[in-house]
Amino acid sequence: MSDAQIEIRLHDSLAGIAAEAWDACAAPEGSARPIDPFTTHRFLFALEQSGSVGPGTGWEPHYITAHLDGEMIAAAPMYAKSHSQGEYVFDHSWAHAWERAGGRYYPKLQIAVPFTPATGRRFLVRPGHEAQGMAALVQGAVQVAAGSELSSLHVTFCTEDEAIAGAAMGLIRRLGTQYHWENRGYADFDAFVASLSSRKRKAIRRERRGAEAFGGEIVSLTGADLRPEHWDAFWGFYQDTGSRKWGSPYLTRAFFDIVQDTMADDVLLVLAMRGGVPVAGALNFIGRDALFGRYWGQSEYHPFLHFELSYYRAIDFAIAHGLERVEAGAQGDHKLARGYLPVATYSLHWIGDAGFRKAVEEFVAREAEAVDEDIEILTSMGPFRRGPG
Repeated sequence: MSDAQIEIRLHDSLAGIAAEAWDACAAPEGSARPIDPFTTHRFLFALEQSGSVGPGTGWEPHYITAHLDGEMIAAAPMYAKSHSQGEYVFDHSWAHAWERAGGRYYPKLQIAVPFTPATGRRFLVRPGHEAQGMAALVQGAVQVAAGSELSSLHVTFCTEDEAIAGAAMGLIRRLGTQYHWENRGYADFDAFVASLSSRKRKAIRRERRGAEAFGGEIVSLTGADLRPEHWDAFWGFYQDTGSRKWGSPYLTRAFFDIVQDTMADDVLLVLAMRGGVPVAGALNFIGRDALFGRYWGQSEYHPFLHFELSYYRAIDFAIAHGLERVEAGAQGDHKLARGYLPVATYSLHWIGDAGFRKAVEEFVAREAEAVDEDIEILTSMGPFRRGPG
């Protein structure tokens, strides 16, 4: 079948797209638990229904789908952006440079999962249509951006395969870094710690003892164990962290209620309880192969509690459930000492203006050299032991 038979459509809401049709592209593995919970219809629709994206947020949905003989064969979560917040692949310097040159950077188009720096497929294609499905989505999105005279199109936290294919289609490929914990077949947390250098083993054991001395208990909740009062407490933690980091929280309170109703089995909420009252918490989402750390917050400060809830309890869960890795979110060199190693992340970019595009290409080429070097150096400095001891 030829690409000429493919029809591109734009949608302002997922309400008009059947969950089964979207998830046939987003989660074609068909398992009870998707590889990527963030591109499922239920997660993206929760963002929309809760008002976390949509009017007034700077994330205006324009989901793009590709259809062949009436069947949806590919889709991508696409948004018109009036700012660069909630993306975690920073292009603020690009925006400033273009605006200083007299251009208008915003609005721009973004193919991404809002507020979620987790690598996954961004071009969601039914099996058997991989090449033509991605090509149709890329061409369609570029045509929308160019036809609307927008400055740019960005695809963030795509897979390496998508980054390679996108670069072959003429998009600019950009490299970034995150820290992930890899499960090397550990029997338990002690086996993981035993693989570390002596100094790192002692430091982690000291941190865990310090965290456990906060005066309460730590509970890990998922599925039916999650209750409204847990979300009430976590909302307070999230608001505090969000106001300090971003100025205002990205997600609304309603988002967590919808997640409770539609995604409770996809959630791991780790809470520190003192006197029966949550004083700190870390929210994770569960994929088929990975645990994704997303948000952390506290109402009281206790030494090392952040590391325990956000990193060590995540490792405990991953080992117990046979998950391959823990992705602990964006940035954070401090994760290295706790067993999380640097890995490359990828994004793709289309720039409408030829001169501006050349400047961006030169920037990302220099940046990629630095990122590669950083990954190599940081990996060599990793916490794992290199011999007896």
